Amino acid sequence: MNTLEQQLIECLQALAPSHLDVINESAGHGGYFPGKESHFKVIVVSEAFDGLRLVQRHQKIYALTTGLMSPERIHALAIHAYLPSEWQGQAPASPDCAHAPKS
Repeated sequence: MNTLEQQLIECLQALAPSHLDVINESAGHGGYFPGKESHFKVIVVSEAFDGLRLVQRHQKIYALTTGLMSPERIHALAIHAYLPSEWQGQAPASPDCAHAPKS
C-alpha cells in the first residue's frame, strides 16, 4: 500500500508541476510516533495556477487531495503554491507546533 506521502504526490501530479516538494512534518507535532503521517507541507510550482488568487490555488489543491484529508489521515496540510515566475527556490519555514514533542 502506498504511504500517504506517496498518495499526496500522486494527487498533485494532476497539476503538472515543474517543482513539487512533499514534506512530512508529522515528527514536529504532538502524538507523533515513528511512521505516523498526519502533517504535511507541499510546495507546488505549476502553470496551472495562472490567473488564480492564492485562495483559489489552495482550493485547487484541496480539491485534488480531498480523499486524503481527514483526522485519521492527513490532519494538516501547509500549502505553498507558486507560478514558475514567482518561485524563488525556497518556501517559508513552517511554524513550531504548540503540541510538539519536547526535546
